[in-house]
Amino acid sequence: MLEFFRTATSHREDDGASAVEYGLLVAGIAAVIVLLVFSLGGVMKTAFSSTCTSVTSQVSGSGQTCS
Repeated sequence: MLEFFRTATSHREDDGASAVEYGLLVAGIAAVIVLLVFSLGGVMKTAFSSTCTSVTSQVSGSGQTCS
């Protein structure tokens, strides 16, 4: 019975190919994320800076600054 399971599960010849395909897929997704972060980074920094300035201007005399 044990020999049957060994032979039934040992006929996988595409494991290496699928691992490479998954690796390429993960690398592609990571590249897209990096590109989005770099392209939208300046926009997000400006949005957070203006929000921080707006909040600190509402709090009068607290001495807190935006970093």
